[in-house]
Amino acid sequence: MAEVKFDEACRIYPGTDEPAVDRLNLDIGDGELLVLVGPSGSGKSTALRMLAGLEWIDRGSVYINGKDVTLSPPQDRDIAMVFQNYALYPSMTVAQNMGFALKQQGIPKAERMKQVREAARILDLEPFLDRKPKNLSGGQRQRVAMGRAIVRSPQVFLMDEPLSNLDAKLRVQTRTELADLQARLGVTTVYVTHDQVEALTMGHRVAVLNFGVLQQVDTPAILYSRPKNRFVAGFIGSPAMNLIDVDVSGDRGLKLGDLDVPLSPEVAAALETSGPGKYTVGVRPEHLQIGTEGTPGEVSVVEELGSESFVHVAITHQREPLNIEVRAEGETTIQRGDNVHVAFRGPAHLFAPDGERVGD
Repeated sequence: MAEVKFDEACRIYPGTDEPAVDRLNLDIGDGELLVLVGPSGSGKSTALRMLAGLEWIDRGSVYINGKDVTLSPPQDRDIAMVFQNYALYPSMTVAQNMGFALKQQGIPKAERMKQVREAARILDLEPFLDRKPKNLSGGQRQRVAMGRAIVRSPQVFLMDEPLSNLDAKLRVQTRTELADLQARLGVTTVYVTHDQVEALTMGHRVAVLNFGVLQQVDTPAILYSRPKNRFVAGFIGSPAMNLIDVDVSGDRGLKLGDLDVPLSPEVAAALETSGPGKYTVGVRPEHLQIGTEGTPGEVSVVEELGSESFVHVAITHQREPLNIEVRAEGETTIQRGDNVHVAFRGPAHLFAPDGERVGD
C-alpha cells in the first residue's frame, strides 16, 4: 500500500526542446486507481515510465510512500508493471510465467507455487496453469500478465494500455474485471489509456494530459460535468461535446444559430465582468433536443445504436454552415434530409478566448 507523488517532474528527450512531461504535479492516494488519459503524444506513458524508473527525470522528483525514488533503479521501487503486449515467455507455462519474478528473488518453490495458485484463484486461471501462452486467448494472456504482477505483492501497480490488444467485447469485459480486482486488492494503481471511455469507467480519478501538461485531475463525474478548459471539454465524453465559436460583443449576446444560449447564473455573472471576444460555447449532444421549436437545420447523418441515436444536423450559425450532434431516443424515425429544429435542454458551458472555463 502506498501513496505516489509527482513533484514538478519533467522529462525532456534528447534532441527536443519541448518537454514530453512538463512540471507534472500529481498526488495519488493510497489504494487509488488513477487513470492517465490523453491523445497520442500527450506524455501519459512517459509519466508512467518515469514512475517506474524506466525514463530519466530531468527535473523535479517522484515519491513512493514518502520516499524519494527519483534516482532509484526500477527494482528498488517495489512496483509491478503490466504492458499492452503481455510480455509473456512463450516457452514457459502459465505457472512458470507468473512465478518467474519470485524465482529470480530466490523464493523457495513451495512458497512460490502457493503464491502463484492464490493469484490464479483470484484471476480464474487455475485450469490453465500448465498451458503455454500460445494456447490461451487474449483475455487469458492478459490475466496471466496481471497474475505475474499480483504474486509480487507490490506497493504500486502500473498498467500501460493493457487492454489495447483485445477486441471490443473482451475489452469491456476485462476492464470490468480489472476494476473489480483492483478494488478487492486495494493496491495503488496508475493506469494509462488513450480511450477516455475506459478512463471514465475505471478510474477513481482521471488525470487528463495534453502535450505533457496536466490539464485537469478530478473524478469522472466532475470531468464530464465541469471541464476546466476547452481541451478537456472536447476530449472527455463520447460522442464529443459540441464546441461552437461565438463572438461576444458589447451587448454580451450569445446565440447558437437563432437560439439564445442558456447560461447558469454563475456563468452569466462571470461573463458580465469579462471583456468581448471570441468565446466557445460547449454543449453535449444529450443537452440538445430535436423538436418543433429552435434553430432550423437539415439532418445530414443519423447514427442508430439501438438504445439511442445520434443525429447530425447542419445549421447556419453566424452566417456560416455548422454541423452539430444531437442525442435522440433509440429507434428514431428521423432520417437524413429531414428538416428539423434544434433546441437546448439546459445550460451550456462557456470557455473564454484563452480556452479556460468561464464561471462556476
